[in-house]
Amino acid sequence: MITPCAPEEAPIGLLLEADPSRKHIEDYVERGTIFVATEKEEIIGVYVILPTRPGTLELVNIAVEETHRGKGIGRCLIRHAIDQAEGYQRLEVGTGNSSVDQLAFYQRAGFRIDHVDHDFFTVHYNGEIWENGIRCRDMIRLVKTLETAEKEG
Repeated sequence: MITPCAPEEAPIGLLLEADPSRKHIEDYVERGTIFVATEKEEIIGVYVILPTRPGTLELVNIAVEETHRGKGIGRCLIRHAIDQAEGYQRLEVGTGNSSVDQLAFYQRAGFRIDHVDHDFFTVHYNGEIWENGIRCRDMIRLVKTLETAEKEG
């Protein structure tokens, strides 16, 4: 079951698994909309979406509890986020250049690489971030173009 979540109830620990900056998380949970996936009243997944520009919604964080990964929960969360983006033309997401699994995940969900924010993580985050033996420096920006009623008509 996926339901909205109030900012003060956001699972910060789980959100930290996808974004190592508590400061960034606290900022966007206040400005965005949070949804959690639960199983037997336990939070097993979360995502946060945020309008960024006219016609554009950004998926700023998506995370699944480690013990529940590989079960399709992430796919359910991303489909839910796409449904929530009704009325928007674009759904964007950004991930690190070192986030190999996440890059594949987003592309399987229909996102396409749009551009690279060079040195995003070296400028906006304290300390070095390493994943998969690769230093995370750049943010890879991906976009999913959404169908709108105007396009369908």
